[in-house]
Order: sequence, then structure tokens, then C-alpha cells
Amino acid sequence: MTSGNVVQSDVAAVPRATWRRLAVSLPALIFAGMAVLLGWGLTRNASDIPSALIDKPVPEFSLPPVQGRALGLSSGDLRGEVSLVNVFASWCLACREEHPVFMQLAAGKTVPLHGLNYKDRPDDAARWLDTMGDPYMRTGADLNGRVAIDWGVYGIPETFVVSADGRIAYKHIGAVTQGALEKTILPLVERLRAEAKERQP
Repeated sequence: MTSGNVVQSDVAAVPRATWRRLAVSLPALIFAGMAVLLGWGLTRNASDIPSALIDKPVPEFSLPPVQGRALGLSSGDLRGEVSLVNVFASWCLACREEHPVFMQLAAGKTVPLHGLNYKDRPDDAARWLDTMGDPYMRTGADLNGRVAIDWGVYGIPETFVVSADGRIAYKHIGAVTQGALEKTILPLVERLRAEAKERQP
């Protein structure tokens, strides 16, 4: 009788002991999982986040020029040659960081660069380009940000590589550095140009 009670007691104690160990180790497991996710997130490059619009045609749009500029920007302007579209604003600090890179790019006439001016006051945008220099062939004034939303922009600056047939080939999030330009963007521009040439009859 006694031995039966001991056996039943041991059987009942097993689940209790298991639950106790689980209750002690569960917070540690959750913490470890969160640490792994945080570490993964910190090592990711924000500029490598893919866009849902990659390989899709640029959204249809037509924007007037930034104040003081003659040429606006439309989807039709982004067909016929490989080009870059840079989303910028006078109030954007990171845009100031990348601006010298774009001024140098424009001086070398390496690739057409167009500007999409995002939610900027007309006077501020004009003053910024007059003061900092204007590297853009065309600029579109996206006063309400609607066109940028259609492009999938959720923070500026962002820069897009557009193929000769008007498709978005690449999206760079954040300030474009000379390194990013030389390592990723310009090689892609050259590859897209070669592909476009191959398709010509």
C-alpha cells in the first residue's frame, strides 16, 4: 500500500518538476530569441531592404517643376535611357550628406539624375537648390507626397535606378555614399545599359 502511494506521488511529481523547470527556463529562452532577432536587425543594412516595386513599371505621374526650374518630371521622362530618381527635400538632413555625391555625379554626366522633391515648400526647395547646387536634369515638385507614396517611399532620401524601359530596377534607402555609388548603383546602371543595347534590333 505504501509502495503504491510512493509510486503515485513520484508520477504526480514528474509533471510538476517539468513545469517548474519550464517556468524557470522560458524567460531565458524568450530573452535569447529576442537578442538573436535584435542582433540580426542591427547587422542588416537598411539600404538593402527590397521594394515591392522592383522590376515593375514606374507609377504613372506628372509633376510640375520645382520653383525656378524649367523642367518638371513625369513617368514618360523615365523611358528611353537608364536613369536615377532621387527623392529629396530641403528639410532632410541626410539629403545634405549625399548632395555633394550627386553634384559630382552630375558634373561627370555619368547617368541622368532626376529629383523628386518631397513635401517641400516651393520657396524652400528653390532656395536649397540655388544655394547647394542643382544636380538634377529634371525636378518634380511632389507637394502633397502622393507620388512618393505611389513609389513606395517611406523615408527620405531614397534613390531609385530606373531601366531604359521605365522599370524600377533598384531602390537605395538613406543617403547615397560614393562607396554605394561605385559598388552597387553605377555597376547596375552599366549592366542595364548593356541589356538595353542587346534588346535593340
